[in-house]
Amino acid sequence: MNLGKREFLQTLTAATVCGMGLGRWAEADAQTAGNALYDIPAFGNVSLLHMTDCHAQLKPIHFREPGVNLGVGDMNGRLPHLVGEQLLKAANVPPGTAQAHALTCLDFEQAARRYGKVGGFAHLATLVKRLKANRPGALLLDGGDTWQGSATALWTKGQDMVDAAKLLGVDIMTGHWEFTLGMDRVKEIVEKDFAGRIEFLAQNVKTADFGDPVFKPYTMRRINGVPVAIIGQAFPYTPIANPRYFVADWSFGIQDENMQKVVDEARAQGAQLVVLLSHNGMDVDLKMATRVSGIDAILGGHTHDGMPVASVVANRGGKTLVTNAGSNGKFLAVMDFDVQGGRLRDWRYRLLPVFANLLPADKEMDALVTRVRAPYEAKLAEKLAVTEGTLYRRGNFNGSGDQLLLDALMDVQGAEIGFSPGFRWGTSLLAGQDITREWLMDMTATTYSYATVTNMTGETIKTILEDVCDNLFNPDPYYQQGGDMVRVGGLTYSCNPLAKMGSRIDDMRLGGKPIEAARTYKVAGWAPVAEEARGAGNAPVWELVEQWLKAKGGRVAARSPNVPKLTGGLPNPGYLGEGA
Repeated sequence: MNLGKREFLQTLTAATVCGMGLGRWAEADAQTAGNALYDIPAFGNVSLLHMTDCHAQLKPIHFREPGVNLGVGDMNGRLPHLVGEQLLKAANVPPGTAQAHALTCLDFEQAARRYGKVGGFAHLATLVKRLKANRPGALLLDGGDTWQGSATALWTKGQDMVDAAKLLGVDIMTGHWEFTLGMDRVKEIVEKDFAGRIEFLAQNVKTADFGDPVFKPYTMRRINGVPVAIIGQAFPYTPIANPRYFVADWSFGIQDENMQKVVDEARAQGAQLVVLLSHNGMDVDLKMATRVSGIDAILGGHTHDGMPVASVVANRGGKTLVTNAGSNGKFLAVMDFDVQGGRLRDWRYRLLPVFANLLPADKEMDALVTRVRAPYEAKLAEKLAVTEGTLYRRGNFNGSGDQLLLDALMDVQGAEIGFSPGFRWGTSLLAGQDITREWLMDMTATTYSYATVTNMTGETIKTILEDVCDNLFNPDPYYQQGGDMVRVGGLTYSCNPLAKMGSRIDDMRLGGKPIEAARTYKVAGWAPVAEEARGAGNAPVWELVEQWLKAKGGRVAARSPNVPKLTGGLPNPGYLGEGA
């Protein structure tokens, strides 16, 4: 689909915001629009391309950005906790443009139909090749969450993504969800598939017995004569946010002290530029930047924040640039450095949205994607129902896609209350589109997606909500150990993000009646981290949801997300409104 003149001019406006010269292109077609948007001039002598959290999305998709991304404590009102118009103002991006659609959920349904899908490895490959062509020696860095998030990644144990990453030209990688394939599979990929091609780095993953490094902590690369150190930081709370049994022999953690030692060692080895490839989450990266000196830039992931500008953090060593490159293959970040006299003198940063309509598919990558999907294509494409409303997942509390899963689990299992994990991955559907098995797997595909039914007391339910809420809203980022808030069905409640641990959750009700602490309730859930769940005969969650969808007679009504009532008077530009 080509963009019309109006839409094209809006795309050019976005390109202007990104600092790209437009000149005579005002009447051109989408191909030329892509040239204007993506042909950005090189700068300096060291260039790094950064992608992260693609969650195994090989094909173009729709992905709705969050309407709720609250910041507490020092993070209130700061990047990355800006959404909607506040984020556009911070980035100087005009509303109603293609760039605004990429960065926010504003007018999502209309904008998604206008600008089309985003991402897709064939389109991303075209952009990577284009940028590398005028940036000699540029490296492509992958921040992790690459081998999980789709049916084919689950069914091939990540092999589809491994092959795609090698063809894409990834140079260096770190990880998080990769570890849910298990230690043996991760080591097999790193030591065999990646050998001589991709370096997997993680300074904070050690053996649990003797504390020996499991992976290389950093690598030195000489780019246009400049010695550059890239350090890897895997997600520090993998054994907490995901089942411990997948990484039973390994320890994780933030490990600031060891990070400082690695930075100092790299500097002693002659590194003139030190970059951290991180899967900490942006709030953790911003704090780490104040505590560890000598890091010039942190290219971050995990929290899926598409950051159009870099945050500059002062520390005792000078300053550190902190960025985050979104998710689902939707963005490619470009960081250009000018290193002179043995240190960083200047820099330029761009976050480029990957619009499938503006970037032609790379033929070689397109052929690979077609080949790896071919055995599963019919199964993936099977229509389960049609959605009458937009389905999405992303935001602190709930999304309409999560609500669909909750409604299905409670209905099929006869439960009063439903819990669904606060995962950030998952693609979006527009009203009127088919709910296929592929979309359902995009929302649920993990190696531990067992559906469960548990009897819980009201007291236990509150304890769970308080614990997850503290993981999200603890004012110290180093104690934010999970994803977003657990999604809740049936039960309503209020939440005060500014309150202390144990006091954030209040007014819990079921059917309008207060939850009783001593009463037992039937609670449906999925993706338990406890090891015993995998041997308990629990069915995969997608089987139950598929059963529910097929029983709907072909159409599923729009889902209204069950979100809590926010209390505590939190004036926060990270909130667009109820249900946003």
